[in-house]
Amino acid sequence: MSKILSRVFFASSLAFAALLAYTPMAAVAADAAVSMTDLASQVMQTERAFAKTMEVRDHQAFSQFLSEETIFFSGKKALHGKQEVANAWKRFYEGATAPFSWAPETVEVLNSGQLALSTGPVKDPQGKIVATFTSIWRQESPGVWRIIFDKGNDVCDCAKP
Repeated sequence: MSKILSRVFFASSLAFAALLAYTPMAAVAADAAVSMTDLASQVMQTERAFAKTMEVRDHQAFSQFLSEETIFFSGKKALHGKQEVANAWKRFYEGATAPFSWAPETVEVLNSGQLALSTGPVKDPQGKIVATFTSIWRQESPGVWRIIFDKGNDVCDCAKP
């Protein structure tokens, strides 16, 4: 009887070990798919919170989204670093009404999970689309995304051929 129990125990142990070996790989694969979705959601929420700073007129909060080494393109000039960008954008936060608003439409995250792109329309106070923006975000710590590049492009108001 003890030989039979030993064999059953051995077979059960092997089956359990195989199950343990397989389960983490399946879980990692499932987590990888979920985490990419979660990362894109994090960037979408971060971009919306970033845009909200303009709506509520909070320049200090705007600055918190900037990486220390951020680069914003302002016309043909590039603004380098958090302080230069914050100083240049301060004028947009003066006054009771925001001069423009923006909202993300698309977010893509690299497979590494470290960089993401967001893009969407920029609207004037009446809601007319006047430009588009493209931002590159870097995950600086888990769940903390800061903008490293930003560029706006005017929308062509020209007649189509």
